[in-house]
Amino acid sequence: MPKEDLNPEDIDLTDLEAFMESDELATLRAERDEMRDRFMRALADAENARKRGDRDRREAEQYGSTRLARDLLPVYDNLRRALNSVPEQLRTDATALTEGVELTLRELTNVMTKHGVKPISPVIGDTFDPQLHQAMFEAALPGSKAGQIIQVVTEGFLLHDRLLRPAQVGVSSNTQG
Repeated sequence: MPKEDLNPEDIDLTDLEAFMESDELATLRAERDEMRDRFMRALADAENARKRGDRDRREAEQYGSTRLARDLLPVYDNLRRALNSVPEQLRTDATALTEGVELTLRELTNVMTKHGVKPISPVIGDTFDPQLHQAMFEAALPGSKAGQIIQVVTEGFLLHDRLLRPAQVGVSSNTQG
């Protein structure tokens, strides 16, 4: 009915009050639903932030020592090279010195292992794995297959399950086994 046709005497006040109450009720329900939705979103955001914080804390505990571990790898390499370069005659003449270097290397290895640093020690004849190894050179070596490790230059290391440094290796390019 258009507004001009409305006569104030024709309006039943009880119907109008019921109409207004139902409209108010609908508005309140819509507000309630909106507030509930906002509350649930805020609750989900808080839960996601808590989970993200827990994950970040765990990663910081596990991988926070990455820089220190990388800085210790040259020390490990140098101790290993020192032991490998000692001739047999000098080993017998300077046993105390050789044993001291061996004990130092063993202690460093134990500390690194305690903190989740594990060596990647490929063996000659293993298959090259680009996820764990870095090819330093390729050479055709008789009696080897293409993709086989023919020399280990330096060991690699993992920090828990992450690659800290790949093992540096020489790889066979031989196409005839």
